[in-house]
Amino acid sequence: MKLLSIAIPCYNSAAYMGNCIESLLPGGEDVEILVVDDGSAKDDTLEVAKKYEAKYPGIVRAIHQENKGHGGAVNTGIENATGLYFKVVDSDDWVKKEAYLEALDKLRELTAGPDTLDMLVCNFVYEKEGEKRKKVMHQHHTLPEGRMFTWDDCHHFRKGHYILMHSVIFRTKLLRDCGLQLPEHTFYVDNIYVFEPLLDVKNMYYLDVNLYRYYIGREDQSVNEQVMISRIDQQLRVNYLMLDFLVENKNRAMKNKRRYQYMRNYLEIITTISSILLIRADTEESLEQKKVLWETIKKKDRALYNYMRHGLLGTVMNLPGKGGRRLSVDGYKIAQKFFGFN
Repeated sequence: MKLLSIAIPCYNSAAYMGNCIESLLPGGEDVEILVVDDGSAKDDTLEVAKKYEAKYPGIVRAIHQENKGHGGAVNTGIENATGLYFKVVDSDDWVKKEAYLEALDKLRELTAGPDTLDMLVCNFVYEKEGEKRKKVMHQHHTLPEGRMFTWDDCHHFRKGHYILMHSVIFRTKLLRDCGLQLPEHTFYVDNIYVFEPLLDVKNMYYLDVNLYRYYIGREDQSVNEQVMISRIDQQLRVNYLMLDFLVENKNRAMKNKRRYQYMRNYLEIITTISSILLIRADTEESLEQKKVLWETIKKKDRALYNYMRHGLLGTVMNLPGKGGRRLSVDGYKIAQKFFGFN
């Protein structure tokens, strides 16, 4: 059995996927690299994957499937993984060698220990095109360092400092046992990936290394704001799925107060993003969709609605009139610069 399985969802990624794969090869025989070709039709993504598979047998596996979207490719990675632990690395991103080797050493160490590690958290770095200063997303003031810990040991999570897909390595069996199944043909499902499994995460470890390099700069990238506005239906789908999951599992989530607070605050951030994108779209339909989103939250869970709607973010996102919407956008831009997100 491998120590770590890494899935690389690829869709017409031939021009840059090699850099991603090469960054993962230093893991050697302890790592399997699952290159999932998600029905690429415009380039030779599958051929590139097969070349690496032939050159590194037993380490790289090329998997072809009909197009199912990013979530479908991650699902395929989980299904095919043989490693004790599992990570997703997008095809235009990469990992830093020194931090990568340190993370593998820590996994080996913790696997041999008496307690079962469910989730390893590392830092990630925004590799934003044209910017010299790289924003490092860390958890220095949030998670304990140098030891295994549980939700009870976590400190207060500040706005914008959340455990994203780029940061985590999950125990593979946990992902399977919790029944995680990401929606197909839907963008932004990485939020679900780091949301639903948390109900089953008990033991965590924070390794303060800058492991994941998250590239931002392609015009067609899913996190480009104009692209996100054009795909607002998919953002909303993810938002509603996360809302339903938290409401349906509220009693279980609330068995640990800190975990519930974290999941509730994460949903608040996702709802804020949905709201600001609908405001920026600035159509009658989009403004009605924003109204329906908040009314749905109110209908499904009044206490959750009151917390979100009357907090700072909810208040700013729901200022009345055109002037209020302009203030909402201005507030969002300030948050962009402060937190470094796109």
